[in-house]
Amino acid sequence: MSTTTDRPAIAMDVFERYESRVRSYSRSFPTVFKKAKNYKLWDINDKEYIDFFAGAGALNYGHNNEKMKKLLIEYLEEDAITHSLDMATVARGEFLKKFDKVILKPRNLDYKVMFPGPTGTNTVESALKIARKVTGRNTVISFTNGFHGMTIGSLSVTGNASKRGGAGIPLNNSVFMPFDNYVDDTSSIDYIEAFLENSSSGIDLPAAMILETVQGEGGINAASYEWLRSIEKICRRFGILLIIDDVQAGCGRTGTFFSFEPAEITPDIVCLSKSIGGYGLPMALTLIKSDYDIWEPGEHNGTFRGNNMAFIAAAEALGYWETNKFSQEIAAKAEMMSSFADYIVHEYPELSAEKRGRGLMQGVACEVAETSEEICGEAFKRGLLMETSGPEGEVFKFLPPLTIDQEGLENGFQIVEDSIKSVLNN
Repeated sequence: MSTTTDRPAIAMDVFERYESRVRSYSRSFPTVFKKAKNYKLWDINDKEYIDFFAGAGALNYGHNNEKMKKLLIEYLEEDAITHSLDMATVARGEFLKKFDKVILKPRNLDYKVMFPGPTGTNTVESALKIARKVTGRNTVISFTNGFHGMTIGSLSVTGNASKRGGAGIPLNNSVFMPFDNYVDDTSSIDYIEAFLENSSSGIDLPAAMILETVQGEGGINAASYEWLRSIEKICRRFGILLIIDDVQAGCGRTGTFFSFEPAEITPDIVCLSKSIGGYGLPMALTLIKSDYDIWEPGEHNGTFRGNNMAFIAAAEALGYWETNKFSQEIAAKAEMMSSFADYIVHEYPELSAEKRGRGLMQGVACEVAETSEEICGEAFKRGLLMETSGPEGEVFKFLPPLTIDQEGLENGFQIVEDSIKSVLNN
């Protein structure tokens, strides 16, 4: 059996020579990785890296989670079903039962579970389609700095200009409204209500509103719980479906399984992907209130909506949520992260920075966007993976696996601070 040590060496020029220019993370992290465990990775030179990136939020339970790995190996050795479209399989059924028992029932949530294609943009596309089918309306309200995916429907409700530009065609049937605190001293709730109440505003009554409770790619902007409750009230008043995109903020990233739980709201549709697969395996769910599940069989489908390997890992991952212990651990680590972000903002006034985010999804926004990019680059040299977010990349972002320990956080924080000092002294 081959190991990572006896495989042929791979140099970075292989990717330059053969791969499309569209690649991005291999430019931010220019080394060849060969091994990973929990919150650490190693490259072909055996250099160790702490992971404050976590597969862009797809590895909430860490790299090569031991319990999931064991179950996956056993599953493969049994010649069990791997690919099945949406045919009934044991793995699919066991996941559905456990998801209902551990996640939905304790929260009094009545959702039908839909498996679209296995990525975040797939679940958003299906959410937009079912909202339009249910209401018979076309327009969708989305929010400034929101990011929902890279396919045409998802791009139409995404704010980032460069990503929208990649579509190459006009993106229609969407209207953007200000996210919470987008404009200082101005209530976006009053603004939204004014547009919906005025028949001459130029905005048709929308089918849905779609939002992230914490905008991951948009700059780690966290909506207040009060704002989220007000948005839900508007949706109920006007008969608009509320879609929460929990692709990055969900699966415990902000402390509770669903990011919207502390706001005590009940979305009509919820989008999940990234860490729902447990092990970093492709998987997505669209949760639809039972009354709105009016799909015709096969009306929305996808070849890889039956990733049974992901069902096995995902069912095991739900074990973290059978008690409150995991949430409490995340809350304690989030407090450490929040304190560190406060420290950076106050200790290094040259950054003209502000703290952003919630849970283990936080960041520091710098006045000069290039500074954040430089800090991330310096952190990589020192053995930490960290990315930027925001319209100009002005936020350096902390997104470690939820399973990281206190030592890992502290060591990562030290590298961040050392990187800040190096950048400011140059």
